[in-house]
Formats: sequence, structure tokens, C-alpha cells
Amino acid sequence: MLDFLGLQLNPVGQWLVRTLSGEGESIFEGIYALRQRLRDAQSSMAEAYGWGKLLGMTAPWVADWGSRALGVDVYGVQGFYIPYLYSMSDQIGANISGLLFLRREEGSWHAAVARYVRHPVLLASLTVVLLVPVGLLLARAAGFSPTTQIYTALETIAANLCWIPPLVGAWTERTQRGRTGSE
Repeated sequence: MLDFLGLQLNPVGQWLVRTLSGEGESIFEGIYALRQRLRDAQSSMAEAYGWGKLLGMTAPWVADWGSRALGVDVYGVQGFYIPYLYSMSDQIGANISGLLFLRREEGSWHAAVARYVRHPVLLASLTVVLLVPVGLLLARAAGFSPTTQIYTALETIAANLCWIPPLVGAWTERTQRGRTGSE
């Protein structure tokens, strides 16, 4: 719609498109975290993850607008971090919140990190967080530029691999349940 209206490179349009395509699920996970808090439910990794995703989704707004104000070419190679932040800042926030949750639960950083490196969801999250910027940088270096709102959405959606950690969690849970049931 924005492309049709001639607003292909409109910053407000790109903010909206990137937020919805990169952070849409974070809004719902944040609502879940808020509901848990309002219900006075016991604190859980899922709630910590949701809060991290909700709070983390605001970081790209600052980086995007700040970069534009500083004159960074957000459509060129040097702007590759913009879609990364829109697609992964919530994941970074969730990862940090997960580590803080483990720290609170374990009572020490050493025990929290020891548990973190054995936690399949957090490790999948960390892997995604570290690999996505490489892919975005390579795509931009190869000549890709989000010069329309459709390209902006496609770039952000392609970089949004936030579905991988929950998939790993579901698979791990199913595998553990299967082992427990067969023993």
C-alpha cells in the first residue's frame, strides 16, 4: 500500500513495516508476560523471555532514527544492522532476560552460565542472534537494498528467525517426554 502511494523510502513507513514484520510476535509475547504479571503467576522462563522480547523491540527504533539523523545510508551496506535490530533485538532481549532469570534462580553467575550453556532454547537463540547479521551483511554486500516497502518487509521477515528457539524448545520437550514415557 505504501509503495503504491509513492512512499517507498518513507522513514515512518519503513519503521511501521519493519516493526510489524520483525516484531509482530513480540507484541503478543509481551501481552503474555504482562498477563502473567497481572495474574501474580509464579515467575517463569517464558515470562522472562516475553518481557525481554517486549522491551528489546524498542532498541531498533532508536538505532534507526538515530542513524538516519546522523546521515547513515540505511539502504546501503553500512545500514545492514537496521533490519538486524528490527528482527533480532527482541531475541537479544529475550536471551538476556533468560540469562538473568537463570541467575536469579541459581543464585550465582557461575551456576547461571553453566545452566545457560546446557539450555537448548537459549543456545538456539544465541546462535540465531550471531548468524543473522552475517547473512544480512552478505546480502547487502551482494547488492540488495530495501528500496521499496515490500523489500523492506521481505528483508526483515527473512532475518526474523525468532521462531527457531521456540521450535527447539518444543522439540526438546517432546523428545524428553518421549524418553520419559518409554522408560
